[in-house]
Amino acid sequence: MPYLNLSTAKLYYEDEGAGDETLVFGHSMLFNLRMFDDQVNFLKGNYRCVRFDFRGQGKSEITSNGYDLDSLTEDVNELIKALDCGPCHFVGFSMGGMIAMRLAIKYPIAIKSLILIDTSSEPEPASLRNKAMLLVGKYLGLKVLANQVMAMFFGADFLTDSKRKPIRETWKNYFLANDQIGILKVIKGVLSRKGITKRLYKISHPTIIMVGGKDMLTDIEKAEIMKKNIKNSTLTLIPRAGHMSPVEAPELINSSIQQFLLNLPYEKSV
Repeated sequence: MPYLNLSTAKLYYEDEGAGDETLVFGHSMLFNLRMFDDQVNFLKGNYRCVRFDFRGQGKSEITSNGYDLDSLTEDVNELIKALDCGPCHFVGFSMGGMIAMRLAIKYPIAIKSLILIDTSSEPEPASLRNKAMLLVGKYLGLKVLANQVMAMFFGADFLTDSKRKPIRETWKNYFLANDQIGILKVIKGVLSRKGITKRLYKISHPTIIMVGGKDMLTDIEKAEIMKKNIKNSTLTLIPRAGHMSPVEAPELINSSIQQFLLNLPYEKSV
């Protein structure tokens, strides 16, 4: 299995496909790089697709610290340099999108475009549910949280579709496979983040923002804030999808990414 030894952490990654352009994928809190299986399978025929597990999640190293979003941004910048995949089109979902925006602001040369999915530039709302989630996870373990996580991350249409029961079980198991210590560090890093909305004017890269119509975690209002403040951006609604739109509505996400990339105003290499 391929691992990359960064200066601060050992990250698991997968590098597939080939093409003149490279896509780098950053996943959400609580899960892993498998959330982009549908997108990579769709795009790898024409693009190099690089994805990885953030520290503390999936198969990557659980470090003692470094889980704030600024530190994770440094991880990603180092990964892009080490794998020689910049400037890239960065596909950031949820936490991955939060890091994508920070990366574009601090290291604009690493980015060609941003594909932001179900994410936010705002600080975490003061939510008792999120605080309770952290507390319960700390003292009772992840198993008691599994159903709550599924209800928060996935839309009702997906959760009630009998044909998708095997997919739901797969994703519940991905959540339960997390190391409790690592995932609590990740949760703290995301919940304690500062907002960057006032810094979004620094992003000049072509950007597409996508949001599930039934996303309860990073809803349409948060997407509209990003659209308003990233000058070269468009907003696409993914109907009926919850927060996990790449899993719930892969065809719509795939076609939106493809059209965005095909219409980008840059000269492709010959």
